[in-house]
Amino acid sequence: MLKKFIVLILLGFTFTTQAQDSIQAQKRVKLDGVATVVGKNIVLESEIAAYKLEFEQQSEGKVDISDCEMLEQIMERKLLSHHAVIDSVVVTEAEINQNVEQKIAYFLQQLGSEEKVYSFYGFNDMADLRKEFNEVEKEGLMVKKMQLQLTEEVDVTPEEVRNYYKSLEDENNLPEIGAEIELQQIVMYAEPSKEEVERVLDKLKEIKKDVENGGNFKMKTILYSEDPGVTENSGLYTITRESQFVTEFKEAAFSLDEGEMSEPFKSDFGYHILQVEKVKGKQRDARHLLLQPEVTNEQREKVKDSLENIRTEILKLKISYDDAVVKYSEEKETKANKGLLMNPETNDSKFDLTRMDPTLYARVSTLKKGELTDVFLDRTREGKEMFKIILMKSKTDAHTADLVKDYVKIQGLALQKKKEETIAKWTKDKIGDTYIKINKDYSNCDFKNNWKKESTQ
Repeated sequence: MLKKFIVLILLGFTFTTQAQDSIQAQKRVKLDGVATVVGKNIVLESEIAAYKLEFEQQSEGKVDISDCEMLEQIMERKLLSHHAVIDSVVVTEAEINQNVEQKIAYFLQQLGSEEKVYSFYGFNDMADLRKEFNEVEKEGLMVKKMQLQLTEEVDVTPEEVRNYYKSLEDENNLPEIGAEIELQQIVMYAEPSKEEVERVLDKLKEIKKDVENGGNFKMKTILYSEDPGVTENSGLYTITRESQFVTEFKEAAFSLDEGEMSEPFKSDFGYHILQVEKVKGKQRDARHLLLQPEVTNEQREKVKDSLENIRTEILKLKISYDDAVVKYSEEKETKANKGLLMNPETNDSKFDLTRMDPTLYARVSTLKKGELTDVFLDRTREGKEMFKIILMKSKTDAHTADLVKDYVKIQGLALQKKKEETIAKWTKDKIGDTYIKINKDYSNCDFKNNWKKESTQ
């Protein structure tokens, strides 16, 4: 029961460090008992506690939810899952495994080793943990696909969008649209010299030779590796082909037999050598040592001066910003789009100014449309140094939603509401022909839907 409780938090919600402390406290509490049965699915009391805990953390304590309200939300999921089976909704093993392995890879990066992962969450071994992960992930995918199946043909007409907007207006409940901006950037990388790269490669080859002659690779990684995680895991990672490691790392690990060591290879993080310590079916235990070539101050200044000159040309109108991006920017991801930054949360170019990264916010918040930042030093997530200038392409002040200006956002809200209503109607209809049994401890709950039909017959 306790394991199920923990897995629900891990797979059903975003995992946070804050949640870890709460989970540890929950380990001292006995959580068991069946709260309800929906079709062939049971709802454990531990599930109610798990979902409620994470809900409270996600809302930062601003929204209260009772056990009864939480139970009804879980029963809705169980109803969807039950009928997904009846309707032959297909979830493949490949889909389940990919999602599970991605999550396990994340937990491994957070905690450092398989033993720490399964021990921390109360499992006997990784096989035990994976079995539970698979069950919960399968249910989650079934629910998601059932929701998509129910709403795949749902759409909204322009009239429905207008009516939805009018209803919000009549209720004095129009949403506030935050200040939004669009940004373009020019990026130039500060690269190490060829001599520095050769020095790093020679060092890796020397370490490899020492290990092949009997040296201790684990000790070498502790002494020399520049991977930040080395203090926790001594460079050892358990990976699969689905794990969220860079391609070069996975290719090296899966090209070697147990005990073999790679030649030095490059990734966005630097230069590596890697040894496969254990092959376990589709998994590899691989230890790596990372070295990163140093960039001198002289090289940094040279790149900065080049970008300062480009900025001056733009300000003097000798070259347009768009043309400067195409001619000078070295970032492949944005260069093809004239330097336009895309919001990963919304997949469009608009950023909510109040929800931006604080460092970026400090650089651009005071800019007006068409203004440039100064040249500044930044780093990629892999630690690579780069210099940037950013243009404020557009800026919209915070305002109450307007049907014309914010039509796409209103349309999205109207569509989401219609989908929710479609699922709610389906839920109400399906309760009638689905076996449901509610524990007497929850008989006083005031549910939105008639879940207690069995107890009233």
